Amino acid sequence: MTVYFIGAGPGAADLITVRGARLLAASPVCLYAGSLVPVELLAECPEGARLVDTANLDIEQITAELARAHADGHDVARLHSGDPSVFSAVNEQMKRLDEAGIPYEIVPGVPAFAAAAAALKRELTVPTVGQTVILTRIAQRATAMPPGEDLATLGRSGALIVLHLAARYADRVVEELLPHYGADCPAAVVAMASRPDEIVLRGTLDSIAGQVKAAGVIRTAVIMVGRTLGAEQFRDSHLYSPGRDRGSCGS
Repeated sequence: MTVYFIGAGPGAADLITVRGARLLAASPVCLYAGSLVPVELLAECPEGARLVDTANLDIEQITAELARAHADGHDVARLHSGDPSVFSAVNEQMKRLDEAGIPYEIVPGVPAFAAAAAALKRELTVPTVGQTVILTRIAQRATAMPPGEDLATLGRSGALIVLHLAARYADRVVEELLPHYGADCPAAVVAMASRPDEIVLRGTLDSIAGQVKAAGVIRTAVIMVGRTLGAEQFRDSHLYSPGRDRGSCGS
């Protein structure tokens, strides 16, 4: 058997990858976070599949479910919202599977920041304006941030910052980034990206926190701050430039 850590995407059920959907349809056991993974995806599970909502389970209980499936010889679809590579708590699960000798694979998914950029109709990297995207969060009740990864330090780069798990603390985000980005810096918040109840807020660093409060957004959202969000004057990329020598390119 194999445990498949599958990125279920940001919310819309049809944003799961073809590979992820195929494995989900073939796995007789499915573990999913009921508070984050769209329930429509569960319809893809095979008839009679064991469905386990992990929203209220701790890591040891989740591991026990995976071990049970392993003992029964059943593949497991372990659905995670977004993509498993960021803010997914996959590491601690893989560590325990390694210790137990249980095989697993990772199937990437569409991350929340990509769905948010799509909702904003923005490319996050713009020639001559910004070529760096920082994915981060802030310290609050969860795990503390490592030294040097606070917003005051990261903000000195001037790069586009994408904050997960921070909508509830929008005022704090603004306070820490204002000295580095300025009050007029473009900012946006996308909540429930790709879902029917998606909320898109656009503004500047000095206005976005008020919009977040007015909209009642406190979770399932990303905050974006950076000049590329409002870039209108920029040089075209070299990729499709008429002046580019394409003689050495393949057919």
